[in-house]
Parts: sequence; C-alpha cells; structure tokens
Amino acid sequence: MRRDAVPCATVDRPIFVIGSGRCGSTIFHQALSHHPHVGFLTSTCASHPTSLWRNRLVMRSLDAPLVGGYLRRRFPANEHWAFWNQHLRGFSRPCRDLLAEDVRPAEASRMRRLLSGLVAGRRRRLSIKLTGWPRIGFLARIFPDAYFIHLVRDGRAVVNSLLNVEFWQGWAGPTHWGWGDLTAAEEEEWLRSGKSFAVLAAIQWKRHMDAFAAASNRILPSRYMELQYEGFVADPSAVLSRVLQFCQLEPNAKFQARVASLPIESKNYKWREELTQQQQLLVENSLRDHLLRYGYDVSTATAGGEARNGPHRWRQRLIWPSLHPPVLRAGPCTPLPGHS
Repeated sequence: MRRDAVPCATVDRPIFVIGSGRCGSTIFHQALSHHPHVGFLTSTCASHPTSLWRNRLVMRSLDAPLVGGYLRRRFPANEHWAFWNQHLRGFSRPCRDLLAEDVRPAEASRMRRLLSGLVAGRRRRLSIKLTGWPRIGFLARIFPDAYFIHLVRDGRAVVNSLLNVEFWQGWAGPTHWGWGDLTAAEEEEWLRSGKSFAVLAAIQWKRHMDAFAAASNRILPSRYMELQYEGFVADPSAVLSRVLQFCQLEPNAKFQARVASLPIESKNYKWREELTQQQQLLVENSLRDHLLRYGYDVSTATAGGEARNGPHRWRQRLIWPSLHPPVLRAGPCTPLPGHS
C-alpha cells in the first residue's frame, strides 16, 4: 500500500467540536484529544494537505514514551483551514451557513475517504474543531453517524476577543467582513451605534448563535451536545466525563489525570478590563436578549435592575441529551436523511 493511500472506506463516528470562534473550542478540543482513542488534524494537514500519511504517522506516535509531548507541541491540533481549502472549496469561509442541500455526491464520497485517511492505530475516533458557521446540516449529510459538541461562551467575552485577534475582518466593515450582508435591522443597529466595531462583532456573534439554534433543530438530540465554556473551565474533568459518555468513548484514568493537569482557566474577565464603559454598554444592549437566552447575567446598566447572580458569577449550562430535551428547539426535531 502506498503510504498516502486511504486505509479504510469511512471514518467511524467523527466528533465535530464547533462554536462561534473565540469560544474556548481550542482548549476544549485539545483536552479531548488526549483521550487515547481520539485522533485529530495536526499541523501536517495544513502544511501538506494531500499527504495524509503524515497525520497518521503522528497519530501512531503520540503515545510513545518521551516523544508524545514533543509531537503535540510540534504538530498541534486546530482547524487547519488549508486542509479544508484544498479538499472542499468554500468550506472555510462561506457567506452563510452550509446546509445539507449544499452537499454534492462526489464531495460526500471524497470527504468520507479523506477523513478516514487521517486516523491510525488506536486513535480511530476523529475529533475535528471547526468555528464560524455551524455547518451541522452539511456535515451530518456526509457523516450521518457524527456527533456535534457546541461550545458556547459569553458573547461579551467573544466580542472582546474578536477585537484582539489579527484575523478578524470586521475592521473593513460589514461589506467585507465575510459573513454576508447585514439585514435591515442589523444595519440600523450598527449605524445607530455610530458604526461601533464592538457592536459589529456583537452582531456577528448573534448571527452565529442564531445559526446554531436553527441548525440544531434539524439533528437528533442524541447527536448534539451544547455546553458552556464557563462550565468547562470551572470543572474540566466532570464536563469531559459527560462528553466521553455522549460520544461513546470509554472512560480512561490516564486521560482524566492528564486533563486534571492541564492549565485551564477562564479568561472572561478581560472584556470588563479591555472594553471601554461606552463599548460595554453598547455591547450589552446589543446582546442582552441572547445573553439571557443562554443563561448569562447582564449588568444593572442594561438590565434595569440587579443582575441575577452578580456580575462576576457564571452559571453552567450543560445540555446532556439523555437527561434534558434539546436546547433552543422551537418545535419537534426534523431528522436529516440518515437520522431516522
């Protein structure tokens, strides 16, 4: 067999870690990748997107004594958009969410084989981190046995983080930000704010969260899990124990010990320190309904009264399919093809 040949026909129950971006999905995905049965895209997928054998080689070597830690640092897990740009045109930066109807048959067959070529050894369960649009419908059409884990983070922290990263395109204005045209209501909100970039980032977060709510309505609750960044950083081991059960991954003592040793801490305090008072007011006014919907407190400045749990306390909301109904569902679930 050629070393870049795909060893099997499809990947087994892939796990997609998804979120709006700047939501804590990186640290969550990296923590999950320490499970001995979980594979992932290394940086070799970005540097050599057609040489899948390189990723398999790293997967086989991750648990080797002495070299495992070096390999994780040298070839870190991430989205690695260059891989997707090579194999799936338009996947990385569409102007709207990608739906089941956008999948072409040749793409589906090719992606099943490609992803199966990324795993090796014991690490047969591929975990993939993706941010921005949900892409749930699109991916579930290709991988009907996939699991989706949606990381939600306080929108104010997301806004502040977007303003701090070099790749946010909102500085060019909404005609070039990459997320499609503003609706009339969104444009009115942005103009009313004096074209505040903080408000534009808030509109982006709301748009993504609305897309996640809509997409989650079209997948079975047994395939979709939503959890909050704040709950994860407060107790990573407990949250990941539930995640393993949700994804049908075996508990592992070494995995739990490794997770307990990771330096995971909340960075949500930064938005209060780095946004001006005026920006905080504008952002909270913009996000208030969405923040309340996801269980976050709002300040007295925008809530008109005392915040429910105080300004610095966060309430974890972990959606666990076997215990709770799906979150933000307006009506009964409409399964995608292959989910009956």
